[in-house]
Amino acid sequence: MRIAFISDIHGNANALDAVLKDLEFKEVDKVFVLGDLCFRGPEPKRSLELVRSLNTEVIKGNADEWVVRGIHVGEVPDSAIEIMSNEREWTLSQLDQNDINYLSNLPTELMLEFEKVKIHAFHATPKNLFEVVQPSESDEVLQEKMLDSEADIYIYSHIHKPYIRYLDGKCIINTGSVGLPFDGLDKSSYALVEIYEESFQTTIVRVNYDIKAAINKYYESDYPNSEQMIKVLLNAKV
Repeated sequence: MRIAFISDIHGNANALDAVLKDLEFKEVDKVFVLGDLCFRGPEPKRSLELVRSLNTEVIKGNADEWVVRGIHVGEVPDSAIEIMSNEREWTLSQLDQNDINYLSNLPTELMLEFEKVKIHAFHATPKNLFEVVQPSESDEVLQEKMLDSEADIYIYSHIHKPYIRYLDGKCIINTGSVGLPFDGLDKSSYALVEIYEESFQTTIVRVNYDIKAAINKYYESDYPNSEQMIKVLLNAKV
């Protein structure tokens, strides 16, 4: 069985189009979405519609929470809160109340089991939508912050830097980002888990997408921070 975990689309519907085509080509059986669906990109509405058309389980990310209730002091650098709040207001202007209700009611974690393989999926950490756990964290930090269940695989997103790591017989995966990678590679990222009875194989998949088309969407809109976001798309770094 092939299971894909995608996340951090951030309103980049062009990137999501490419990933969904890749999932179809790979004949993936099931897709799960780990949050950050529409904020900070030029096509929040279309991104959200594409996610909802999958008819699958979706969890909430910190950016989805920001769309619903705004950005609080201390959640981003003081120098960024004004422009990011403006971006949030623009995103809200593109959505309707049904969209907001959908984001508000998303769960924050998934407990899954396929062929005796247990998977715990969440956005940042099991207990927090905002906490940052980097690939370079110590074993002790990963044990404390991530491994709080009896799963075989722990899978998260949030940091936009994909990796796979093993600790105490457990597999920890970060999906990376569909729409806004931060690892210097300007390709969409997602995680693929292939399960065969009690064994499994994990892969980070990178997908080319039309970055020029995504950039043009910023230029065509009145997005309030388009120049900075275009730089992130081009460099795949913050």
